[in-house]
Amino acid sequence: MKRAFDIIVSLAALVLLAPLLLLIALCIRLNMGAPVFYVQQRPGLDGRLFRIRKFRTMQTGEGDDGRRLTGLGRLLRRTSLDELPELFNVVRGEMSLVGPRPLLPQYLPLYSAKQSRRHEVRPGITGWAQVNGRNEISWQEKFELDVWYVDHRSFLLDVRILLMTIVKTITVQGVSQEGRATVDYFTGNEPDSAGEGEAS
Repeated sequence: MKRAFDIIVSLAALVLLAPLLLLIALCIRLNMGAPVFYVQQRPGLDGRLFRIRKFRTMQTGEGDDGRRLTGLGRLLRRTSLDELPELFNVVRGEMSLVGPRPLLPQYLPLYSAKQSRRHEVRPGITGWAQVNGRNEISWQEKFELDVWYVDHRSFLLDVRILLMTIVKTITVQGVSQEGRATVDYFTGNEPDSAGEGEAS
């Protein structure tokens, strides 16, 4: 049921949102140039890598890592519109509408055994952690929420999360950490919070 729901909703959304997707792509092309999409490898189900697609929000310039978040990019992130191309990943079966967010591959060896369970399901465009604090909560809290979702996932819970996501998106809650455009990198667990099975 979950996979069928993912396909039907994603295809319908891509059709209905096609004019918006084209408009965003055009704005990015005119504002930042090519490429329009940001493509990066992320771990999915069982930790298998796939290529995630987002609208590009940063361009080469001044910044901590040599890149700069543009005004258009800030708007796209604040409204989560940069995530819309991930609908193609859902159709391809690499992602789900709801599930733990796909993070960076370099985080894989940093997870505890419990935290690694977030990869027992397909990653999602939105998830339980995203509607319960998103980037305003700590990494450990996010992972606890991800694992809670893995243990309690159901069709009704997915519908609840999707509805909560709409509200969070409209009210622009939890998009970034206070005083930062994005979120700090995960660098590993604290010794007293790693839990059994923590990678060294």
